[in-house]
Amino acid sequence: MSETTELAAGAAKLDAADELAAVRGKFVLDEVVYLDGNSLGALPAAVPGRVEDVVRRQWGELRIRSWDESGWWTAPERIGDRIAPLVGAARGQIVVGDSTSVNVFKALVGAVRLAQRAGGGRDEILVDATTFPTDGYIAESAARMTGCTLRPLEPAEVPGALSGRTAAVLLNHVDYRTGRLHDLPGLTAAVHAAGAPVVWDLCHSAGALPVGLDEHGVDLAVGCTYKYLNGGPGSPAYLYVRADLQDRFDSPLPGWNSHAEPFGMRSAYEPASGALRGRVGTPDILSMLALEAALDVWDGVTVEAVRAKSLALTDFFLECVRAYVPAGRVQSLTPAAHAERGSQVALRCEDAGDVMKRLIERGVVGDFRHPDVLRFGFTPLYVGFGDVERAARVLAETLAG
Repeated sequence: MSETTELAAGAAKLDAADELAAVRGKFVLDEVVYLDGNSLGALPAAVPGRVEDVVRRQWGELRIRSWDESGWWTAPERIGDRIAPLVGAARGQIVVGDSTSVNVFKALVGAVRLAQRAGGGRDEILVDATTFPTDGYIAESAARMTGCTLRPLEPAEVPGALSGRTAAVLLNHVDYRTGRLHDLPGLTAAVHAAGAPVVWDLCHSAGALPVGLDEHGVDLAVGCTYKYLNGGPGSPAYLYVRADLQDRFDSPLPGWNSHAEPFGMRSAYEPASGALRGRVGTPDILSMLALEAALDVWDGVTVEAVRAKSLALTDFFLECVRAYVPAGRVQSLTPAAHAERGSQVALRCEDAGDVMKRLIERGVVGDFRHPDVLRFGFTPLYVGFGDVERAARVLAETLAG
């Protein structure tokens, strides 16, 4: 039996034993191997019908009555409570709305204000130097606004850089380029030992692996919903504020929607209690309710099962790449150790942009990151082991051609 035949047979056995295999049927998929769910998740099959109801009946017939009768007004917290178990949080700590960028700004400035109000002359923000660029831009703006110095560092360097000057730390749970999973429990504990709050960006981990926000005492966290949570293009992000910090959370973007009496239209601002402080303006109802429908695919699914399959998928992909791709043609940037791996594999390839274009033409969709990285995201809810074997085989054929 050839190596290709053996790996294909192995994929079939793994798919037959996959406890999440049935979830695949809840998505709109075709013959394409879709490995770009770390950029945009696939469409859950229930979403179009639900959105049609929102548009035709709730908006078209009930109109403004839907704020109460269809639950529009409570959607940011209601949907936040549905996301909560996927990131290890109790109810009442997550509010959905705005973009990830806006929520990073709220969380980071809010974290600095928490630290500075405690006294001690804290005037330095530590930020992940490998972060998604927008997080860095926002951190720089937050530093200017709060009178802080910004200090970019590799996450592993953070413990040694903490001091009595540290006002807040902004970190990514998973590196968006390499798929490296950073040590959220250890880094959170180190920041707390220095007397500072930490903000975690969960964009590349929520819905792919356990996060444990409550368990590890995370102060604030943000994340998008259009990747592993499959909420759709531009679906609203979310903000987590730990319960015991909520009465002290001072958002830099107060709005009528976060007012204790939103319809009082008073000129003086009084923040609402609880997670509602994270709201700003009118909720984006169409995309928010599409997200709510998308979250139905998680019914009966545990994050632990998703993580187990994620590691098995990425292990199998790396095994197939080693077997099929000529030595030296690609280099994995993703850590081999499970404790350091998210749910993607990044391969360095000297002509990565052209290679990805040819892969897409052949029905294997990943993405390219400048200058030389092929990224493949593995969403365990709908990616199978047969997909993985095919992707590696087509990659090898593309590189050989």
